[in-house]
Amino acid sequence: MSKRLTAYFSASGVTKRAAETLAEAAGADLYEITPEVPYTSADLDWMDKSSRSTVEMKDKSSRPAIKDKDLDIAGYDVLFLGFPIWWYAAPRIINTFLEKYDFSGKKIVLFATSGGSGFGNTAAELKGSVSDSAEIIEGRLLKGSVSRAELERWVEGLNL
Repeated sequence: MSKRLTAYFSASGVTKRAAETLAEAAGADLYEITPEVPYTSADLDWMDKSSRSTVEMKDKSSRPAIKDKDLDIAGYDVLFLGFPIWWYAAPRIINTFLEKYDFSGKKIVLFATSGGSGFGNTAAELKGSVSDSAEIIEGRLLKGSVSRAELERWVEGLNL
């Protein structure tokens, strides 16, 4: 079996809960992508055109800083990468994470949480943040509470 890592960014705790369940279901290690400056509820107000998240998402070159934990990515074959969907895309901090490490030859399976948005062009937009030899797979949108058994079936079906 491949060595697996579940890495995630969670602004409000929803993605964290999904990532913890997925890590258990996939037999994966767990890693939290932590912003250097935590997001406040005001930062996440998508109705406010001047909120931090809105400003970051409007600027495709935005790369919010992450706390450096010196993750040893070389030991993993498969990365489950989770995040909330913001404006039909991954938050820019996901680009920061992908550009920080070398994912050459690795499979990156996306999973996301969302109140209503789909993946949009997320996989295609993230491809530019990794080497050509990394494979990004648009995995699954997790809405509501998803059971460990359901995620185990999904992971088995991926044939990783």
